[in-house]
Amino acid sequence: MTTKAARRPGFILTATALATGALGLVLAGAGTWLATLGGSLFYAPCGLALLVVAVLLWKRNLAAWWLYAALVAATLIWAVTEAGFDFWTLAPRGDIILPLGLWLLLPFVTRDLGPKASRARAPLAASIVAGIAVFGYALTQDPQDRTGSLPQATASVTPADADEKPPEDWSAYGGTQFGDRYSPLAQITPANVKQLKVAWTFRTHDLKRADDPVEITDEVTPIKIHDTVYLCSPHQLVFALDAATGKQRWVFDPKITYNATFQHMTCRGVSWAATPPMDTPAADDCAERIFLPTNDGRLIALNAANGQLCTGFGRNGAIDLTEGMPMRTPGFYEPTSPPVVTDKVVIISGAVTDNYSTHEPSGVTRAYDLRTGQLVWAFDPGNPDPNEMPSATHHFVANSPNSWITSSYDRKLGLIYIPTGVATPDIWGGHRTPDQERYASGILALDANTGRKVWFYQTVHHDLWDMDIPAQPSLVDIHRPDGTVIPALYAPAKTGNIFVLDRRTGQLVVPAPETPVPQGAAPGDHLSPTQPFSDLTFRPKNKLTDADMWGATMLDQLVCRIMFKSLRYEGPFTPPSLQGTLVFPGNLGMFEWGGLAVDPVRQVAFANPIAIPFVSTLIPRGPNNPASPDAAAGPSGSESGVQPQYGTPYGVDLHAFLSPLGIPCKQPGWGYVAGIDLKTNRIMWMHRNGTTRDNSPLPIGFKVGIPSLGGPIVTAGGVAFLTSTADAYIRAYDVTTGAQLWQDRLPAGGQSTPMTYEANGKQYVLTADGGHGSFGTKLGDYIVAYTLADTPAEH
Repeated sequence: MTTKAARRPGFILTATALATGALGLVLAGAGTWLATLGGSLFYAPCGLALLVVAVLLWKRNLAAWWLYAALVAATLIWAVTEAGFDFWTLAPRGDIILPLGLWLLLPFVTRDLGPKASRARAPLAASIVAGIAVFGYALTQDPQDRTGSLPQATASVTPADADEKPPEDWSAYGGTQFGDRYSPLAQITPANVKQLKVAWTFRTHDLKRADDPVEITDEVTPIKIHDTVYLCSPHQLVFALDAATGKQRWVFDPKITYNATFQHMTCRGVSWAATPPMDTPAADDCAERIFLPTNDGRLIALNAANGQLCTGFGRNGAIDLTEGMPMRTPGFYEPTSPPVVTDKVVIISGAVTDNYSTHEPSGVTRAYDLRTGQLVWAFDPGNPDPNEMPSATHHFVANSPNSWITSSYDRKLGLIYIPTGVATPDIWGGHRTPDQERYASGILALDANTGRKVWFYQTVHHDLWDMDIPAQPSLVDIHRPDGTVIPALYAPAKTGNIFVLDRRTGQLVVPAPETPVPQGAAPGDHLSPTQPFSDLTFRPKNKLTDADMWGATMLDQLVCRIMFKSLRYEGPFTPPSLQGTLVFPGNLGMFEWGGLAVDPVRQVAFANPIAIPFVSTLIPRGPNNPASPDAAAGPSGSESGVQPQYGTPYGVDLHAFLSPLGIPCKQPGWGYVAGIDLKTNRIMWMHRNGTTRDNSPLPIGFKVGIPSLGGPIVTAGGVAFLTSTADAYIRAYDVTTGAQLWQDRLPAGGQSTPMTYEANGKQYVLTADGGHGSFGTKLGDYIVAYTLADTPAEH
């Protein structure tokens, strides 16, 4: 009689055969499907080979091990041919085949073969060793890494905005209104940055509420004026903190009206202004004031000293920005970014709900008297006369292209530079008027005193991809070797292009030739035959192929390949379609609202581009997709998923291109840091940035390069700082080489741009860490300050 112990190896080998056969069936069937779509021809024969192996294992035939050894060798050749020696792209090609081979080598699996076991294991062991060697070697390589150095300053350069603020302050969202995100402070250096410690932590206690939308985010960049830090929280509470200790001085609650249908609940910052003196002082003088935009469509002026309303501004300290709009339903117009201030006016733009309907608020930009709040000028991009003021008989034009991020301002030229978006709905344009197209998706330069157009440069024609200018442009004077100085503007775009313009005239400094793009719009729409492609760009050099698809395993990578080949994709600007279109760069863009950080003295820039494809699928009208909303409907409450696009022939389904396991279908990296020499406009180095620490089942930080939402800053000390990644860290980098110098774990997601300032002789680095709802990072309410001192405090 056979004992239980003697029967066990037979059972294991039988189970192995069944599992191998099941895997072979899946790979053979799905691989054949992929092959019929024009994809890789490897998976189908691989599956057939596994089926043969399964049969041979069932028969306890030695040839099973020989055949599997050949399959491992073929897999290695195929994997290296497709992916090179990039470990993270190789991994899903071998993470089932190699482990199964190791399993087949185990003694309790091969025990049934008796004396033949060693002969069965030898060739397979050799192929497994070769596989381990290949993957081990790949671990030491990073073909995506680009090494190099940025230049040091070769001559004394005085930044054009040097007189905009005292060096110890951070007086505006972008450092100054040049949007360079640069500080002349140099106390923190590459040599001592590892000594940074938490100096103080402040908690706003403004957390997600039950009736908040998914898109609740803490994206604030605080400002620092004199000895006080000012910031806003997601529900637009304003806090004034002692810059040295983090102790609260005052708080203001605007008591905003909101609900879960709003697309956003965020506040990226506040603006500060010193008010011109009055001939006759008033009780609400507010010599220095803080301007707060609110998501329910108001602009509020507060006394910087005590947080009280400046009652002489607007109506008791506030302006209702829905006045003059074609519709005033709360939530459709949401100014989420701080305004620009001059010595005369405060200039405000705002976001409108994306992809809801053809009847939404205008994207008008307006200037109000700094003291009284009286409307001084308006620029309505969808109006034939964009400077027409509202009246009893005229409203601003519905769905004019909007500007949802902060603009830049050159005080000496008297110009404001507005990054514009597209007339919503974003993914359909057959209904748009020539006036709605005229100032869409580009950079608009206006006279800050009058609102009159000086120049406009369009970065995307007839935009059907939401490829707007998502970030505040950076202004910097470029000093050429021949002694000439070019007052330049750097505009990072979602497309990955960085458009470099002379900010006086709007003429290109870096060529951006018009290039043919895919055609074939959905019925009723049209396309531009060409688009501008800047020579300074992070966009992919080559189109994606199914070989660029990825997964945690060979199986979900195969699913991603099938999904990819089932979509329409012909490279950048492939038009939206009923079939479903792969959009890459995706709707998040290669650049988002964080923008660039520019060192105007060294003439270099630090960037954090990302690379996540999206899918857009047009949905024809039908019973489940009506042409108009319910009369009582509010905003859609989300920027992803099914979007109605009422008033057009189609709704649209927008989402990131993810595998069945919820990870990007495109192979990593998905996020980088990069250094740009602004004198040559060349990318000098580029490294993967961020780990899987907070995005994998196990808290293990593999440095694959992950997406980020937020932006960097640079300092005269030669150190750059960045939070924003999907893992909760603040990191410091050597600006010259991009090498990471230091990191610290954050208490929540850091989807914000840090800032730096000096107080009592110490340089601080400050970051807001409250997370991001749709980005999936941990929510919180933290403001964390670092300094080279080491005395922590919490309030």
